[in-house]
Amino acid sequence: MNLEQLQYIIEVSKSGSLTLAAQKSHITLSAISQSISLLENELGVSLFTRSRGQSAIPTREGKVIIEKATEILMKVNELKEEANDFKNTLSGELRIATIPGPTHLLINTVSRFKQDFPNVKIEIFERGPNEIIESIQSHKIDIGLIVSEDLIPKNSGLIYERLLEGKMVVGVSSTSPLSSLKSLSPEKLQQETLILYDDPIIKNFVEEYISKFGKTNILFTTNNTVAIENAVMSGLGLTIGLDFSFLKNNGLVPIEIKLPNPLPVHYGWVRHDGKFSSQAAKTFLNRLSLEI
Repeated sequence: MNLEQLQYIIEVSKSGSLTLAAQKSHITLSAISQSISLLENELGVSLFTRSRGQSAIPTREGKVIIEKATEILMKVNELKEEANDFKNTLSGELRIATIPGPTHLLINTVSRFKQDFPNVKIEIFERGPNEIIESIQSHKIDIGLIVSEDLIPKNSGLIYERLLEGKMVVGVSSTSPLSSLKSLSPEKLQQETLILYDDPIIKNFVEEYISKFGKTNILFTTNNTVAIENAVMSGLGLTIGLDFSFLKNNGLVPIEIKLPNPLPVHYGWVRHDGKFSSQAAKTFLNRLSLEI
């Protein structure tokens, strides 16, 4: 059963003719006849008494079904009108900050959101996790997207919800001899030159899993993702980051890190507890939770 079938039986009831109903619905006579027959088979009742001249009179059961169908379509139209009103009235500003790397995960949701709610001005910033948390606390942004809720201070009035589960991987150049490997051990990484993003999660990972095998050779640490990518592509070293951060980076190949009991890393949103700062923020997060 679908809405088109309900529209067809209402139109046939109004016109008293399959032919006229087909013309008004801009479909063929055979198409409307077949559609109504499928609905009758599904419901197990005859909705119309038909004649050779293609006239159609609702049966007793048909009258009840057609009345219900009319009520359903009225409710559907009311729902569409309310949605349109909401679409036209939702406005204001939406300020979003995310850690660098996974920004590409937001693009499709942001694009569809802007199409549906053109009156909402969206700004997206790339920031470090600590700066994101501070910006939310000072109400400079509405939504922050970070890795790990462990970074959120206790009793800060902030809440965190996971969106995506990932893991730490090594990023190498596609021209590197290592790019054909399926995995690298921490012992092997300790022997390589590393180029790292300035992030506490990455720093802790290196200290816990790599530095214990000896002094780590870190070429430089920066929050400039372009500089990191260019350095890795030039063969100056390897980088470490989240697997979903490498999905859209041309030329960088993610390689699994061989760990005995790897812990998952979560990418999620953080905001003030209690009421949303805006209806736009609430609507955006609902969409993001469904689409990411």
